[in-house]
Amino acid sequence: MSSTTDTDLMADDTRAKRNVIVLVLAQAFLGSQMPMIFVVGGLAGLMIAPSPALATIPISLIVFGSMTTAPWLSAVMQRFGRTTGFYIGAAGGATGAAVSGFGLWIDSFALFLLGSYFTGIYMSAQGFYRFAATDTASDSFRPKAISYVMAGGLLSALIGPQLVKATSEATVIPFLGTYAAVIVLNLVGALLFAFLDVPKPQPVAADAPRGRSRAELLKDPKIIVAMICAAVSYALMNLMMTSTPLAVVGCGFSTGNAADIVSAHVIAMFAPSFVTGHLIARFGTVKIVATGLFLLAAAGGVALSGVELYQFFVALVLLGVGWNFGFIGATAMLTQAHRPEERGAVQGMNDFVVFGCVTVASLSSGFLMYSGGEDVVAGWTSVNLAMAPFLALAGAALIYLAMQPKGARAA
Repeated sequence: MSSTTDTDLMADDTRAKRNVIVLVLAQAFLGSQMPMIFVVGGLAGLMIAPSPALATIPISLIVFGSMTTAPWLSAVMQRFGRTTGFYIGAAGGATGAAVSGFGLWIDSFALFLLGSYFTGIYMSAQGFYRFAATDTASDSFRPKAISYVMAGGLLSALIGPQLVKATSEATVIPFLGTYAAVIVLNLVGALLFAFLDVPKPQPVAADAPRGRSRAELLKDPKIIVAMICAAVSYALMNLMMTSTPLAVVGCGFSTGNAADIVSAHVIAMFAPSFVTGHLIARFGTVKIVATGLFLLAAAGGVALSGVELYQFFVALVLLGVGWNFGFIGATAMLTQAHRPEERGAVQGMNDFVVFGCVTVASLSSGFLMYSGGEDVVAGWTSVNLAMAPFLALAGAALIYLAMQPKGARAA
């Protein structure tokens, strides 16, 4: 590995741009397993779960696996490098698909759940792609690097569903072919990381800066606000998106209508990524995150205004763009708030909090949808009203950060 110094790396973004290309391809190719598993996970779970009420537990367990993996995986990357962590993620994805597939084969829901947890290891590793894109980037290129890597999710959202169509009925046991395809994706996609050129962290010298403790980091307003806004953006997006198919079908529309709405939502999540980084560079992270929170609130407002098909479409498109601005903006804010030696601790804490909140949102979604009994409209209303206090929290956090002295908001 080259002994290039941090100063040299910041002077020229050639290496960073090459790494972004690798990470975009990884996000598109390896990342396509996530929409695949999110599409078939609940349906496969329904086949073997002891109760239909437990069918979505495998999806929640994937997010839980990501939450519990993030802290130790971040520490591994801090010590051994990004490539090692990404190989672990691909191994987790392949193992998860193999165990889940075997659980389907022998009709074991417990084994299927275990496989879902291993899949969460891959999901956690994928979450660090956006951070890896900034490791060799200059300050001005970092927001764009994050944005470009997130844009790779648009390709994965197109590739994944097509692979599901080609594989879900390819075997006698439904969906077994899909899990076999996920194994192949991980084994082949892991080869991309051989082209990743992120310097391995140097051994810490006795007199080297140790960075702040976790307690000290959590006193930094910019870190706290970034974590709150990222968690709120991601959790509320998950809460509303998970409930949408239930609401659409429950209001008398077809499963095809629900699929079209979710597809529009996924496109809205990732398509803005081509410009989000440029907008952050021009207007700053606080304004972009604030815009994202406003759009999330607008999504809830449109959803509360009625349950016509066009209202579902508009609400879910607003939800996708709001997530993009809120989550990418908060990620960029976080990268500006810590020193290199603090990277592992900060990023691990951040993803633990974010995916912990997403886990709670995923589990809460079904409960809120059926809080009104058989009245789907009442349940959909409950889902959208539940967004309000968390949007208020994130908005208040941003206002608090904006009121801090300039020195307190600086990296």
